[in-house]
Amino acid sequence: MLSALPRYAAGGHESRQTLLLIALVFVASAAVLQWRMLSVTARQGLPKLIMRLAVMMVFGALAMGSWHALFTDWISWQVFISHAATAGLLLHAVSLWWFRREE
Repeated sequence: MLSALPRYAAGGHESRQTLLLIALVFVASAAVLQWRMLSVTARQGLPKLIMRLAVMMVFGALAMGSWHALFTDWISWQVFISHAATAGLLLHAVSLWWFRREE
């Protein structure tokens, strides 16, 4: 959600940006509630997952940077950030699914 904010700001879509910020408040509130409901052992596993997400975001940025460098004309940095974040989240979800199946 945060990666889409620069696109809306640069494109002049204030109403969409406002709706996205409102949704961000609700998602952050839900995240806090979920955090409070986690057990201590589950909370201890979160730093590893967050580190994995950060690594996958970097891989997503590298993948999208390579893709756009090879196959497209230059796009704005706002679109690049959005594409890179989407690719990173997809890589994170797929990697969690793959490693769970192996266990």
